[in-house]
Amino acid sequence: MSFWQALVLGLIQGLAEFLPVSSSGHLVLVREIMGISGDYLLFDMLLHVGTVMAVIIVFFKDLLALFKPPFKTIGFILLASIPAVIVGLLFNSQIESFFAGAKYICFFFLFTAVLMFVTEIIGKRTKEPKPFTIKTALFMGVMQGIAVFPGISRSGSTIFGGTVAGTNREEVAKFSFFMSIPVILGGALLQVIDLIKDPAAGAAMPWYCIVGGMAASFLSGLFAIKLMMRVIKKADYKWFSLYLLVVSVLSFVFFFLGV
Repeated sequence: MSFWQALVLGLIQGLAEFLPVSSSGHLVLVREIMGISGDYLLFDMLLHVGTVMAVIIVFFKDLLALFKPPFKTIGFILLASIPAVIVGLLFNSQIESFFAGAKYICFFFLFTAVLMFVTEIIGKRTKEPKPFTIKTALFMGVMQGIAVFPGISRSGSTIFGGTVAGTNREEVAKFSFFMSIPVILGGALLQVIDLIKDPAAGAAMPWYCIVGGMAASFLSGLFAIKLMMRVIKKADYKWFSLYLLVVSVLSFVFFFLGV
């Protein structure tokens, strides 16, 4: 992988992590288009760490407030993280196989496209938002568990879960961003442990590619968070749904018809 390819992947990761289009799916797809082969799961995870840093910067005051009594939101975050952990443990090998190739990613993109279309319909019909409850956290947690597969947007899925629960859109958006922190950092820790066990697994990745990719994902993540907060206030997801539909069709044509 060259330096400019690492920058492109970092840029895509930062934008797609918080916009409801699936960062993991785009990383797999773009690598396939660029002809980049090999095990880059660790690199992908470090790009995710770059976007987590963007969340921490944008919501620094809000995150500090979480550590004040009664710690209710932290409890919600831990509760919402359980489904993703369970899915990750049970289907780890299947998830890795999906990350290794992009053939079936068109179906996951299509799933997210439908999800965002439904989210807009429900969101605009919700006139009196409900307070954030355990029900909301559970709905969003289950959807985050589903979104471990590339092509299914984590942010889109969790926002769908919160919207179905009828919760205030801005609260759902913030919680969606907060939810990403333990899941991504936990995944990064597992990758570091694997790297310690097998140092050769990450030896082929130059350090400057990693730094450049993480910097790009951090900066583009800052932009995507601010943009997404505006989108959520209006519940305007149809353009993301249309974009994903186009990507899904093009992916199907490319991988299944060989065009």
